[in-house]
Amino acid sequence: MTDPAAGRGDRFLADLLAATGRAVVGAEEPTRLIATTVVAGGHALLEDVPGVGKTLLARAVATALGLTFARVQGTPDLLPTDVTGSSILDRGDFRFVPGPVFANVVLVDEINRATPRTQSALLEAMQERQVSAEGVTRPLPDPFVVLATQNPIELEGTFSLPEAQLDRFLVRITLGYPDEAAERRISSRHQAAAEPLDAVPVIAGPERLLALRDAARTVRVAPEVESYAVALVRATRHHPDVRLGASPRASVSLYRAAQATALLDGRDFALPDDVRSVAPAVLEHRLLLDIDRELRGASAAGVVADVLAEVELVLDAEGEPAVSTR
Repeated sequence: MTDPAAGRGDRFLADLLAATGRAVVGAEEPTRLIATTVVAGGHALLEDVPGVGKTLLARAVATALGLTFARVQGTPDLLPTDVTGSSILDRGDFRFVPGPVFANVVLVDEINRATPRTQSALLEAMQERQVSAEGVTRPLPDPFVVLATQNPIELEGTFSLPEAQLDRFLVRITLGYPDEAAERRISSRHQAAAEPLDAVPVIAGPERLLALRDAARTVRVAPEVESYAVALVRATRHHPDVRLGASPRASVSLYRAAQATALLDGRDFALPDDVRSVAPAVLEHRLLLDIDRELRGASAAGVVADVLAEVELVLDAEGEPAVSTR
């Protein structure tokens, strides 16, 4: 049985899918993961090859959420102050001019083209929800969501995100290529409108999102489900293909993502299936593989699949749920 707070979650997801579907074709699962990220109060990294709609999806979600929006284009000459803001001399006094990070939804396009110094400027913003500039700490708007995109196959002129920054992203999302029918719809969509984003309606706002986020925190997570989530994370640290497993922050992220998933499904309690459904998106980008194993074909996706197959929730002799490793 669900409560009214949980009912708002599935309605929100349905509204968001319908709104973004007017501009983005065949991206239901990525949109669901972004909704999970927003409700859980996290940030999302959209990683895929060029031209599959990463930026379009991020812009469509920002439009549908009805929040203030800013875009940062990652380039090698982008400076930290271009992101956080800086002071200018105005009539004899210095006045701070906020950067694009002072928006509810910040799209950092091609984040791996920005230098490490500029990438690090986002760390405090993403984790602490504040910016320290020129000796003054300034809070960021609430809600605050970073949607970053990157192309995983380009090497020229790019700077790989360090593990510390990857760990700040609640989920990593891939879109993949559309099927033939969806690609035909994409090819012909400009016949209906010059700009598909013009058809995206506003379905939410700060109040609705904050209410959903508060409701997600109250979603019940039974001790056995909590133990299951932690067991999955801990199992990554002992996998033979992994040099550095998922951190305790990953346990927190998996817990929060499971709560948000349950809420978006219209429930006020989390299930093991909620944990399993978000585990790949939450864990894969946090794993550092052994170099030799990686050269032999090991992958983060394979590690998570192994962990999900090995760690299971079973019943003990008294019929109570218990975590087991095969």
